[in-house]
Amino acid sequence: MAEAEKKKVAEKATETKAVAKKGKAPTKKEVAAEPIVARKRALWDKGWKLALWGILMAVWVTVVLVAVQYALSYGIYWMNRWGWISTGLIQRPGFLMGYEAVVYAASLALAILLPWKVLKYKVSRNELGLYGLPTWTDILLGPIGLILALILGAIVVFIAEKLMPWVDWEQEQDVGFNILANSTEYLVAFFALVVVAPFCEEVLFRGWLYGKLRGRMSALPAIIITSITFGVVHGQWNVGVTVFAMSIIMCLARELTGTIYCGMIIHILKNALAFYMLYVANPLQM
Repeated sequence: MAEAEKKKVAEKATETKAVAKKGKAPTKKEVAAEPIVARKRALWDKGWKLALWGILMAVWVTVVLVAVQYALSYGIYWMNRWGWISTGLIQRPGFLMGYEAVVYAASLALAILLPWKVLKYKVSRNELGLYGLPTWTDILLGPIGLILALILGAIVVFIAEKLMPWVDWEQEQDVGFNILANSTEYLVAFFALVVVAPFCEEVLFRGWLYGKLRGRMSALPAIIITSITFGVVHGQWNVGVTVFAMSIIMCLARELTGTIYCGMIIHILKNALAFYMLYVANPLQM
């Protein structure tokens, strides 16, 4: 009987201590740690939300660009099947440049204007990096940026070759202009590949996408997301890895200058070099 009473007294004492401990005021150390823990938790939650938002932005740009290309190509295919346009016309540089212009115009309109009009997701020239005019700094940094892009691209490709030996790193990129019969068609192809493509891609990727990302996150994740997206939309591993590296340099150029003009110059010089290697130095590939 005495042992049972002692046990009850001990249990009651334990409960009393637990209640007292539960109602005990926190120490100064615990009070000081509470805002730090809360701040870390808030930063963690914000980081995940920003990462998810950034990925959704990248997916939006990719889906729009790919969907426009497939929709237009599908329409051309059926017009060719129905005899409305000939296969020879489809292969002409003028038609290909028109196709490219429509793809970029529709992609820019959907990617930028649709969120603006539907979701009130406005964009300014400053956010696009298109304010003012190109400066001498932009012009002088262009060739330097190209050299850095080529060096970084070579390093990234070398590493990628070691990590992914199954990829065909010598695969040629089909730019569409496979039949050039005269100087006029050369000029049309040059204008499409060296002027139109760099301008539109810079506005969409280093302009709108990077501008939106940079407005809500630091430079590093914005550069990575933009560059991965730019590589993915090119559709080939060897090309994607190269333009991924080039995009990093062009994003850094925007960070340095505040506009996308330097990136445009880098992009134009890179495409001009590729045009020379493909159509001038080695014309038998046509």
